[in-house]
Amino acid sequence: MALKSFGRSGGSGGVTAAASAPVPSGGPGSGGLTAFIDQGSEFEGKLSFKDTARIDGNFRGEIASENTLIIGESGVVSASICAKTIAVSGTVEGDLTATTKVVLHKTARIRGNVKAPSLVIEEGAVLQGHVKMGGSKEVKAAGNLKAIHGGKPAPPAEDEK
Repeated sequence: MALKSFGRSGGSGGVTAAASAPVPSGGPGSGGLTAFIDQGSEFEGKLSFKDTARIDGNFRGEIASENTLIIGESGVVSASICAKTIAVSGTVEGDLTATTKVVLHKTARIRGNVKAPSLVIEEGAVLQGHVKMGGSKEVKAAGNLKAIHGGKPAPPAEDEK
């Protein structure tokens, strides 16, 4: 199944740029599109899925996935999101955590923090929040750094005493 069958139609019956990226086809476990919240739909709660899901409607709550989440141009999401890959063309208010990659298309509007090893931002996308990139090794190493003041180690911080 191709994503084209789920895309928004334009004036000429085409598919918008946000819906033009192909999604793997096949049955469960193969990464195919397994959940779809269409434009005009509203959902509140916890959403978890193993393959790919697409949101073009309104969602509020928490999202967890072992694969890909696509938020279409008409998608409005207010949630904390954890997924392997997150592609946003719509609006998100909440933190995004990806184990592989976050892609912000030109129509994306994000208000929240992004944590991912890879971040792609198209010109025109808006991101209001902090970005944290890198794996757990880099984060752990940064936590072990000691501040140096005037050539001598700085006195320990209050939480280190």
